[in-house]
Amino acid sequence: MGLGLKAIRQIAGLEVIDRVGLRGPAERALYVATKNGMGAAASAGRTFTVVTKRGTAERPRPASTTGLFDLTPDEDQQMIVEAMKEFAAAELRPIALASDTACAAPAELLASADELGLATLGVPEELGGSAAERSAVTGVLVAEALAHGDLGLAVATLSTGAVPTALGLWGDAGQQATYLPAFTGDDVAVSALAILEPRPLFDPFVLKTTARKTAEGYVIDGVKSLVPRAADAELFLVAADLEDRGPALFLVPTSGGGVTVVAEPAMGVRAAATASVTFNAVPVPENALLGGADQDIYAECIHRARLAWCAVAVGASQAALDYLIPYVNERVAFGEPIANRQAVAFTVSDIAIETAGMRLATWRAASRADAGKEFFREAAVARQLCVKHGAEIGSSAVQLLGGHGYTKEYPVERWYRDLRTAGVYEGALLV
Repeated sequence: MGLGLKAIRQIAGLEVIDRVGLRGPAERALYVATKNGMGAAASAGRTFTVVTKRGTAERPRPASTTGLFDLTPDEDQQMIVEAMKEFAAAELRPIALASDTACAAPAELLASADELGLATLGVPEELGGSAAERSAVTGVLVAEALAHGDLGLAVATLSTGAVPTALGLWGDAGQQATYLPAFTGDDVAVSALAILEPRPLFDPFVLKTTARKTAEGYVIDGVKSLVPRAADAELFLVAADLEDRGPALFLVPTSGGGVTVVAEPAMGVRAAATASVTFNAVPVPENALLGGADQDIYAECIHRARLAWCAVAVGASQAALDYLIPYVNERVAFGEPIANRQAVAFTVSDIAIETAGMRLATWRAASRADAGKEFFREAAVARQLCVKHGAEIGSSAVQLLGGHGYTKEYPVERWYRDLRTAGVYEGALLV
């Protein structure tokens, strides 16, 4: 039972599980682990069918607010962040290098994440999820906490949650009844949000992947790049240009054929098992269109995905800072700690300042999204800060370790590679 059982027992023993509604998933995880050793279910032949259809779609309600400008996480959020940080430190950090080298996360860890309910953080409670209110802030906090353990493994454990979150936000009653049960039961489906395309200076609002209208529905053609866990995915949420209507989101099960996946390991986020996915004349029914090709919904999806990448960048930046402070105080050169050198001290101070700025900008944008307010400008500000300073923090961490920073014996070279991802990735995660 190993890693999965150990991880779930650690989380299941915390009081926060009852406070945030994850007691059920945690107990199911212990049961499944005891029964079959956390073995991954073979779900390649899954068929998505309507389970129980409601008259109208369920939506998480806007977050309650006092009207004051306060980004402090509430008590429940602080407790779940503490639990996730413990999980990340105990289970993600120790296997980060091996997972990066293997370009894959251990199956036991992924099963643990699924059973803990990470895939349902954005799904309304009425549909079996964890969200009573809009949960972008909670999603950001969880992503940051997991990325503090390892950014690549955070992406691997969180990527499946993007599709059910999108269904909770924008799916109609039929789509929710058809697809969400696959994420709220014991056997969680693997899914992925596929937006990025393999070309320089990619613009998510100018897509080469196309959706052509037919009498039966739509036909999807195109190629998506760096899709996490694509080889195991049973359902993709694909961004495609719908003729005469612009970019739109389509639910594309892999069971219908026409989908080809080729491993595509990149410079960073290697533990997420990224791959290139080709859609060759893939037919989907008319109800595969999510959000009715509403351009505001598509834009909201892009900005929520960018906030998720900001969150993991903040988590990895904080990990670098927490590693560097003791290192520069303990590393002795020329008879004194290198922290006594002004250049070193100022560099570490800059990392702390930039990380705090990235965090606050990300939280502010997420809080506005939860309150139902316009947040695109705030998300753009957060992304710009995280792209610029995240890369600088990774580079500075390598520089401060000197020759050690260039070796895999120390984690900073991996953080350097992972932090650069925030500037080139689109999609994959969603809050």
